Amino acid sequence: MDIILAFKALIMGLVEGFTEFLPISSTGHLILAGSLLDFTGEKIKVFEIAIQGGAMIAVIWEYHRKFIEVLTGMFNSERARRFVMNLVIAFMPAAILGLLFNKMIKAVLFSPVPVAAAFIVGGLIILWVEKRAKNNPVAVRIHSVDDMTPIDALKVGAAQAFALIPGTSRSGATIIGGMLFGLSRKAATEFSFFLAVPTLLAATFYSLYKERALLSMADLPLFGVGGITAFVSAFLCVRWLLRYISSHDFSAFAWYRIAFGLVIIATWLTGTVAWVD
Repeated sequence: MDIILAFKALIMGLVEGFTEFLPISSTGHLILAGSLLDFTGEKIKVFEIAIQGGAMIAVIWEYHRKFIEVLTGMFNSERARRFVMNLVIAFMPAAILGLLFNKMIKAVLFSPVPVAAAFIVGGLIILWVEKRAKNNPVAVRIHSVDDMTPIDALKVGAAQAFALIPGTSRSGATIIGGMLFGLSRKAATEFSFFLAVPTLLAATFYSLYKERALLSMADLPLFGVGGITAFVSAFLCVRWLLRYISSHDFSAFAWYRIAFGLVIIATWLTGTVAWVD
């Protein structure tokens, strides 16, 4: 494997892992990082989706006791069955809309400027939600993911569907959406983690199968470097985020999104950076 390609794959893995579960859009960062690294093309789009599997495994590793409890209790625990059903329900809106509009989204929105615009809009929404929470607090009804109803899951799933727009942030949409619908900050964050498992698993396998003609065994080391790096960095990020939300809101991420989006647009307008679609 070419050392330069391996280095680029490592950087992309770090970007994926450190951004997948923060409300700042991993897809948006991957598109921008790939453009800066000149790491673009149809095969790289598959790579970007495939390494999300590494981030997904990080969640399974961190919450392995929960997943074992659910798997072993599927046939004798109502709580376990409700948890699985809620994940399925929350997964469906994005899955259905993704199948219907994936090609159009890739053709129109997978480029730096639309991503930058989504960064800014998403940041403004987070600031609005946090200000609303302080001035007119929504009564928190749900303090644990095990207390969620199918309707709660459907609402969060509908919020996740907005993340089909690159730069929006899957985790941001689900966490902020969950908080708006009455979940505590911790419950919304953890459900976002859990919902990542079926979402990223489906996206990874669907992309690998659909674009299998582009791939060969020679690509395996490259994908391995990206996936392993994404796993390690995502694991560290998940643990850090759980500590962070115990005493902070998401305003800092909102300001980061706005500043980053403005920098991308400014460099594009001035020609400082030759962003590549």
